[in-house]
Amino acid sequence: MISPLSAPADIERRVRELGPWFHNLDLGGVRTAPDHFLGDYPSIKWVNFAHAVPEDLTGKSVLDIGCNAGFYSMEMKRRGAERVVGIDSEDLYLNQARFAAEVNGMDIEFRKMSVYDVADLGEKFDFVIFMGVLYHLRHPLLALDLLHEHVVGDLMLFQSMQRGSTQVDPVQADYDFWQQDHFDSPGYPKMAFIEHRYCNDPTNWWVPNAAGTEAMLRSAGFEIVKHAEQEVYLCRRGRITDGEPRAVYPSRGGGGR
Repeated sequence: MISPLSAPADIERRVRELGPWFHNLDLGGVRTAPDHFLGDYPSIKWVNFAHAVPEDLTGKSVLDIGCNAGFYSMEMKRRGAERVVGIDSEDLYLNQARFAAEVNGMDIEFRKMSVYDVADLGEKFDFVIFMGVLYHLRHPLLALDLLHEHVVGDLMLFQSMQRGSTQVDPVQADYDFWQQDHFDSPGYPKMAFIEHRYCNDPTNWWVPNAAGTEAMLRSAGFEIVKHAEQEVYLCRRGRITDGEPRAVYPSRGGGGR
């Protein structure tokens, strides 16, 4: 077990050195992002869907993808998870997460890794957290396919920023070539592409509406168990219903064009 740090002055100094922070954590009474534009984030969001996460994770393994400063990794440890692995592609966040876990005396493994490389972990986890990542990806559906294929063993907690209508239309299995009206419905699955920036963030690429979020999850083989909060879904790994390949497409043979 890691020995927690205790001197507030030392914690405050390290918090300043490791900034800026996106997660407003309470580290021994020191707040890491007290002026966050979203308020006490992510606690203010977590309270709305914490009920959807199993209260007792004793003996379970957890993977936190895009862990940032480790808020959710530490919450899973508080619920008794035996092993928690947090991955992120930014050294800034990983350094913050390691420090936060040290202050809280939590044994959590943090690794620098892209979501596209999760196969390198070589294992499936009982509970996977994939929150606040999808809309930062150039290839979001590929990421979901890779998660289903390689790391989600049972449950996945998913969140994505959503824009557009919250209406969700039932979608037919097929449509005639000349049938086009459904594309204009607010409740048809859609993704907005951001060519330049949104919220002054160059990594915001794709933002789905509610129907688009749910359709992508189903298409990647995830069953939505609970719609825990407007943007948050608890999913279970299911099967690919159409039997078609997803993450890796086999060669079709013949000459390439």
